[in-house]
Amino acid sequence: MHAQTLNCPMCGAAASTDATRCLFCDARLATVACPACFGMMFLGDRHCPRCGALASREEIETEAVRRYHQCPRCRDPLASVAVGAIRISECARCGGLWVSAAAFEQICADREQQAAVLSAASPVTAKASDHLEPGKVRYVPCPECGQLMNRINFAHCSGVVIDSCKGHGAWFDRDELSKVVDFIHAGGLEAARAREKQQLSEERRLLRHEHLKQADAGGAHVLMKDGEARGIPTASDLLKLLLG
Repeated sequence: MHAQTLNCPMCGAAASTDATRCLFCDARLATVACPACFGMMFLGDRHCPRCGALASREEIETEAVRRYHQCPRCRDPLASVAVGAIRISECARCGGLWVSAAAFEQICADREQQAAVLSAASPVTAKASDHLEPGKVRYVPCPECGQLMNRINFAHCSGVVIDSCKGHGAWFDRDELSKVVDFIHAGGLEAARAREKQQLSEERRLLRHEHLKQADAGGAHVLMKDGEARGIPTASDLLKLLLG
């Protein structure tokens, strides 16, 4: 495809589509396809310079993930794939998956989405040992922000250790997402949520007991806002707690 001249989305200066930075403001330039006419446009443009269509944030970001986000294990580009009603990013070499926080919450809550994940699972050419040495822990960067992610035992009891960025999502090495879904199907997540509810209920009971004890003794008044205001947590709240 021949290079075209577009305008920098930051300063408006003319810039070639094969340029990686604007010569005037030094902003990073990356071309994506317009979701309406498939013409070239810069990532960050609000409208397509060719057809004038409003840039779809979801579709443009999907294209950006496909072209510019890298696998945190082997550094290959990630490909955006549809799995049921959501999109996830996959590394063709190692079989790892990047799942946004919203998509992962949907997987945990929706049985149809869980079935789609299991049916989409397929073997890849690389072996897990190509990038994961047994017994060696390696922290990997978030594909979104580049910060090292936390390693978390999903639900604190699943035995599946995933790499999680609280603000953006989770990285699953080969077969880990399927193992998480199997754990959910076996009732593991519901059991973990029940234990979390029981723990919160016990915390409220202890706070209430301490409040009554100090009131009977004429001591200082104890505010119970930490226990009272919390109430019964939502599924989303529990998922955040279970992910650490």
